[in-house]
Amino acid sequence: MATTQTPRRRGLRAPASLATLLAATALALVACTDGEPRSPGTASLSPSPAPSASASTPASAVPTGPVAPTGEASTVVGGLDAPWSMVRLASGSTLVSQRDAGDVLEVVSGGAVRQVGVVPGVAAGGEGGLLGLAVLTPAGSEPAGTWLYAYLTTSSDNRIVRFPLTGAAGSYALGGVEEVLVGIPRAGNHNGGRIAFGPDGMLYATAGDAGDRSLAQDVDSLGGKILRLTPDGAVPGDNPFPGSPVYSLGHRNPQGIAWDHDGGLWASEFGQNTWDELNRITPGGNYGWPVAEGVAGAQGMIDPVAQWATEDASPSGLAIIDDTIFMASLRGERLYGITDGVHVPAGSSALVGVIDAVPYLVGEFGRIRDVVAGPPGTAWILTNNTDGRGSPGSQDDRIVELPLAPLAAR
Repeated sequence: MATTQTPRRRGLRAPASLATLLAATALALVACTDGEPRSPGTASLSPSPAPSASASTPASAVPTGPVAPTGEASTVVGGLDAPWSMVRLASGSTLVSQRDAGDVLEVVSGGAVRQVGVVPGVAAGGEGGLLGLAVLTPAGSEPAGTWLYAYLTTSSDNRIVRFPLTGAAGSYALGGVEEVLVGIPRAGNHNGGRIAFGPDGMLYATAGDAGDRSLAQDVDSLGGKILRLTPDGAVPGDNPFPGSPVYSLGHRNPQGIAWDHDGGLWASEFGQNTWDELNRITPGGNYGWPVAEGVAGAQGMIDPVAQWATEDASPSGLAIIDDTIFMASLRGERLYGITDGVHVPAGSSALVGVIDAVPYLVGEFGRIRDVVAGPPGTAWILTNNTDGRGSPGSQDDRIVELPLAPLAAR
């Protein structure tokens, strides 16, 4: 894929001609921090236009249909300290970031835990610290050639770095650090922080507005955006705004991204006082913040696919397993399973069917920060009760394994 400049400096400026492009771009919506005062609201689910993302390669095998938690959940490992993100490796190990300690842990198959390394430069405070993790193993390079990517808050910015991941299961270590993208606005809250590789091989990152709502509508700023980069931090030549890593704008504090089996990108987002959101992302789309929050029908802005009263959600990590979107919720202390309308054919102009969101585990494990596909037939959730806003239990924080079963079999 052709690339242009490498965006490694603060204050990246987009070409002036983008103003015309922005005026014609479809737009939409919002999201907030889980520690802010919230006003009551009513849960609402609404279909909205969902143009296809640029990626078309399936993220995994053909789905078998919607799935849902079934049976008893079990604790995989406990005693974690303000964990934020987890990524599973082909070796069977799982890497976990600890926000305040700034370190990466390895959970070895079987439950043993060890430190892989400490990410340099982490300046933890408020909602900032060591946040999202992602792993890239180029085809044909395993085990050598694996990179661990990390999104972190420093004393001056949020940034993305990467390390060679050396060793093997039970002995992983971090090589020397390399910068991928610097200059993402930072603050005590609204730091975004989720990173993941899409089915197109590009690196995507969620960036919050850092408490300055004006940044979300400023295409020259990296704040309040979903960003798209090549693995080495360059701007892909087919990004919607030439020379810019900005993929979509008008976001407040998005913290979850995942792809469906048609390559469609979905994102979860904290709202201000009324609505939290699930959005289907289109390249160049504007999701409304600070003009709109929730389904508003604002001209030129893309409404969310689904919205929740803020006390019922405060959404963070997303995972799509088979044909179900699983959304971790902090303040809501639950895991949503979202079905129907998820399997959207490429090029479709509207969602298929009616969105259905079912809450699971309500209040059982407290705040839930992340969710990923576990071993076959399971999902793993990451609790977040030791970050200063929860009520830790004796095993917190922990990874919990949930058995899954096809909805048709339930």
